[in-house]
Amino acid sequence: MQYNFFVDNIHFCIYIKASNMTSSRLETHRQTILHFLNEGVCNAQEIHKLTNIPLSTIKYNIKKLKENGNEKKRRLHQPQRGFSGQFIRRNPTQSLRNLAVKLSKYDVNISYVTIKRHLNELGYKNQLPIGTPMLTEAHKAKRVEWAKKHINDSWEKTLFSDETAFQLFRNTIKHWYKCQRPTKRFPKNRQKVFAWGGFSVRGKTSLFCFTQIMDAKFYVEILEKHLQEINRMLENNWRLQQDNDPKYTSHRAKEFLREMSQK
Repeated sequence: MQYNFFVDNIHFCIYIKASNMTSSRLETHRQTILHFLNEGVCNAQEIHKLTNIPLSTIKYNIKKLKENGNEKKRRLHQPQRGFSGQFIRRNPTQSLRNLAVKLSKYDVNISYVTIKRHLNELGYKNQLPIGTPMLTEAHKAKRVEWAKKHINDSWEKTLFSDETAFQLFRNTIKHWYKCQRPTKRFPKNRQKVFAWGGFSVRGKTSLFCFTQIMDAKFYVEILEKHLQEINRMLENNWRLQQDNDPKYTSHRAKEFLREMSQK
């Protein structure tokens, strides 16, 4: 009996030639072809190059295996299952492709499709964030209208302003989980910090941080605190560009800006 070894970077198989055992040789061919199919090598030409099995034999066996339903799906073995479970528990937000790359460092060469099937069999789910609609057609039309209206404006004396919020322990990242949906512990009083600022082609204002909820009255107080700074930067002749937030477009805020423009 003669043994021929065929090795590449990923796969290896032992192809046994038994000159006086025709049925055993055919079964060896079938098992060798099945091995490569389970490893994800489904191209007859590629299997022929790796094993030197006649191409017609390979095509015949692939056809029979598919017809008989004997082409098994590749599965993760127990050590590989352990690795994948550890990675998911340590970082439940990682992608399947990233997980496949990590497993390859442990000599586990397997596709992300197999990993997904394995995780689904274990009951893991991967939830997507709740989607929010983008700009409506009405929003887009108003923006185009505004842009055409101000197409010839000079922006050298315009201050663009806005506010944003920062909060620790935010719950915005999806997680892999099975059975019960995971929980995330938060401190009793999560501190939320707001920041307001403005910028122009001549520079930017200092950043104003606060913790209280901004309303129209407080917004006017912020503008008052930054008037001297803005006047120095834009030489007492400037305009304020802001969005349509209700506190920005309130009667109190408009009245304040109107008084400032008359001085």
